[in-house]
Amino acid sequence: MSSSKNGKLILTTGNYAVAEGAIAAGCRFFGGYPITPSSEIAHYMSRRLPQVGGKFIQMEDELASIVAVVGASYAGVKAMTATSGPGFSLMAETVGLGVMLEAPLVIVTIMRGGPSTGQPTKASQSDVMQVRFASHGDYEVIVLAPASVQEMYDFGIYAFNLAEKYRTPVIVASDGIVGQMMEPVRYHTDFEIINRKAPQVPPEEYQPFEVFDDDLVPGMATAGSEYNFYVTGLTHDITGSPDMTPETAITLVKRLCDKIRKARSDINKYIPWEEQHLDDAETIILSYGINSRSVPEAVERVRQKGHKVGLVRLRTLWPFPEELMEKLSQLGVKKIIVSEMNYGMVIREVQRFRHLGFEVTGILIPTTIPFSPTFIYEELLKEV
Repeated sequence: MSSSKNGKLILTTGNYAVAEGAIAAGCRFFGGYPITPSSEIAHYMSRRLPQVGGKFIQMEDELASIVAVVGASYAGVKAMTATSGPGFSLMAETVGLGVMLEAPLVIVTIMRGGPSTGQPTKASQSDVMQVRFASHGDYEVIVLAPASVQEMYDFGIYAFNLAEKYRTPVIVASDGIVGQMMEPVRYHTDFEIINRKAPQVPPEEYQPFEVFDDDLVPGMATAGSEYNFYVTGLTHDITGSPDMTPETAITLVKRLCDKIRKARSDINKYIPWEEQHLDDAETIILSYGINSRSVPEAVERVRQKGHKVGLVRLRTLWPFPEELMEKLSQLGVKKIIVSEMNYGMVIREVQRFRHLGFEVTGILIPTTIPFSPTFIYEELLKEV
């Protein structure tokens, strides 16, 4: 172990790193239930949270875990849980509740092979639509996609900052390889801490969902404080009281969606995508997460043969970076190849932008083993 003014450099796993990042961001409550390949996060939190004055609770299942996290959030505590695909399925309804209550919270999901029980000890990218559309109804969500153990630490911090800023659940979608592999990580302190917006009016004037600012995010009071309020998962007005009128439903749902859509550019500036060789690229390979780590080598080998190929690595999956598609169009990119360890998920989002003149193809295999540089290189040669 070494240390510097920028923090300690240690060798650790992705699961431990994301937990430590969460603690650095101020997380002081974890409610969870063991599930491979995320169980190490709960194990780590059970030891570390008491050391920093936090609370760890192993619940009886995933349903109780995320409900406890929502409750802790409304009690004024930064809270998180961690799971994998089957557990996230059980959490889906409460993801929607978190959106409706505008409860800041973080969910880390370590993807594994599926569907059903699938391959618990393997990796996967087959849950990227699950994390976006888990719950019913119209809503938007923020999903981050780390590709290294260092990013697991960093994104643990970023996820809490985004959750607090926009009063919404934020999901860190990693996988069984990044979660359990070991790499050097710097536990740095080069970041700001964002806390939720406090009530903007005195207690006697407070309405829990009244918005005063252009960001469409209401100030949040703490349960049990001098601010008395009521909240419900039902469609509600600014007082938090149930209101079943069409007008209230339209106003509420549009605001919940628009606060994230409006923030899309800021989110993608805060956690920008990675790009290489866009200045002359005619073909782009787009990837994310563990499967992106082999792409740079493959691209360099293809470029050595004279082909104008570049790469983009998504670090934020949702909201999808529409600005990226517009940029690629302006640069004259003719083809986008989407590489992902599933049978075609993010590619569907890219295909929405074919009107900008792209040809969209994919390297789409529902495997649990990331593509090697040589495999990607050979696939690229078929496309250019």
